[in-house]
Amino acid sequence: MALRKFIIERDIPSVGTFEREQLREAAAKSNDVLKKLAPDIQWQESYVADNKTFCVYLAKDESLIRKHAEMSGFPATKITEIKGMIDPTTERKA
Repeated sequence: MALRKFIIERDIPSVGTFEREQLREAAAKSNDVLKKLAPDIQWQESYVADNKTFCVYLAKDESLIRKHAEMSGFPATKITEIKGMIDPTTERKA
């Protein structure tokens, strides 16, 4: 089964002020859980804002993302499946 792409919005107070070590610890915790759930879920990247992160994941389904959130302790405030992508080159003809 192919993995689907999701964006996970996580409400994490003051995450934008976290020090490098705090972010490293969060990544390590997430990676530990991902190893247990592999190969059906993969973390691609995360964007850190003031009080939120926006994480891009590949997963078999939304329930696996919820399981990761439960096991890691990181909230999955909103999960949105990505259906496609556009960028500045989308207007160009093939």
